[in-house]
Amino acid sequence: MMSLLAAAADAVPTGDASGSADPGVVVPLPTATPILDEPVAGAEGLKNAVAAKSGTIGQLIDTLDGLAVQIGSMRVSAWDMVVVMLVLALVFTAAWGISKVAHRLLTRATRLDMTQRLLIDKMLSLLIWGIAILVGIDMLGIDLTALTVFSGAFGLAIGFGLQKTFGNLFAGIILLMDRSIKPGDVIAITDQGGNSTFGQIRRIGIRAVSLTTRDQKEYLIPNENLMINQVENWSYSSKNVRVQVPVGISYNSDIVKAEELMLKAARSVKRVLDAPPPTAWLDAYGDSSVNFIIHCWITDPEEGIGNVRSQVLKSLWHMFHEEGIEIPFPQRDINLRDNEAFRELLEAMRGKPDDKGSA
Repeated sequence: MMSLLAAAADAVPTGDASGSADPGVVVPLPTATPILDEPVAGAEGLKNAVAAKSGTIGQLIDTLDGLAVQIGSMRVSAWDMVVVMLVLALVFTAAWGISKVAHRLLTRATRLDMTQRLLIDKMLSLLIWGIAILVGIDMLGIDLTALTVFSGAFGLAIGFGLQKTFGNLFAGIILLMDRSIKPGDVIAITDQGGNSTFGQIRRIGIRAVSLTTRDQKEYLIPNENLMINQVENWSYSSKNVRVQVPVGISYNSDIVKAEELMLKAARSVKRVLDAPPPTAWLDAYGDSSVNFIIHCWITDPEEGIGNVRSQVLKSLWHMFHEEGIEIPFPQRDINLRDNEAFRELLEAMRGKPDDKGSA
């Protein structure tokens, strides 16, 4: 702009001392030079800095800068793309390294529990990556006003496409803030189809919760599902869990002796707690047996409950056999009505051996 003003000043006639211009002199008007927008201003600055240090590298950069594409008033060259890739690699590497260092420092913070450390870790990660993106844009010198044409449609597309992602992100943060679910908890969740999943939470991620079952199957459950569906947290306020073991004995057995053996079998399992003590309740008089339910408590539900039930039943099996307590099986009484068809059937059955002997 200063050069254009200087050229214009040189072209204007000075005239005489009175200030009158010579009417025979034609004053040339300055010509406007088209200015191209540089979407990546940082690339131009880096090119000039490198060219001032090394002429060979400067020529290579000029060659890359010459491979350009004109998009309207914007000029995008191969050198711009190289600078963008270098800055992205630098920024993402720095953000990843800082996140790892912050994670290691948080793991050493013994005053914070696991939930607090995880929440702070997630918040720091979001903050670090947000700053990294802004720093990258500033280093590249990108003129965001050049993208205003696409910003509306692009923002709308991202809003619809990442709606669930941001919903799961904020759901995970809320779960960590109210401490309703944390890593190490044993939960049972029922989805909208009525299918129940039981397991231990290994980690809470940005998008989903990792739930590992007893058969080492790992389920990735979206964070939103833990907020909108019913969740049973077996270790929310206490890790004590009651295990129910149904048992049936014969009507001819001594129920007092059988109850003593049930309690003894429950106490013989190492994982069963002494307080609260195991109990045996008479549940119902069934069709073929007297039904009991053994209640025993454990404090490590993440180790499973089916194995506790199995150990109690196996111990009780041997004790029942030693004491003569009968374990019944289903029994049915069949009543046959006496009629002519039934008598004919009996006569036919009795006559079959005679027919074979006569043959």
